[in-house]
Amino acid sequence: MKASSSITTPKQYIESLPDDRREIIQAVYDMVCKAAPELKPHIMSGMIGFGTYHYKYASGREGDWMIIGLASQKNYVSLYVCCATPQGYLAEVHKDRLGKVSVGKSCIRFKKLEDLNFKVAAELVAESAKLYEAGKLFPDDFAVG
Repeated sequence: MKASSSITTPKQYIESLPDDRREIIQAVYDMVCKAAPELKPHIMSGMIGFGTYHYKYASGREGDWMIIGLASQKNYVSLYVCCATPQGYLAEVHKDRLGKVSVGKSCIRFKKLEDLNFKVAAELVAESAKLYEAGKLFPDDFAVG
């Protein structure tokens, strides 16, 4: 669910959700805040973002994006872990450890809280924060996008 333009804080976003989704989003939100307290939560592109980084493609296109993202979608919850190591995007590399989830490059999708291996998700969030602090969200030769 992309938040309406009147939602400007993570608290408002969470409060706007139906009870079942609110519980899931709140639990994941709390986990991210604990695992990466240096990544400040905010609203970006209609979802909850944690931290921000600036990107620039070889084409010259550039912008800002979140390091970690959290969104309530129509059919599932999405946790975005937006960084990579030389082995690949963190979510993809660790998809077999994340539980009963669907994984894209940086997106972890799940329907129920118990489907997500919380311990592994927290590890990936913490690793993302460390990579961000070190200025290494993506390897120099990594193709973003």
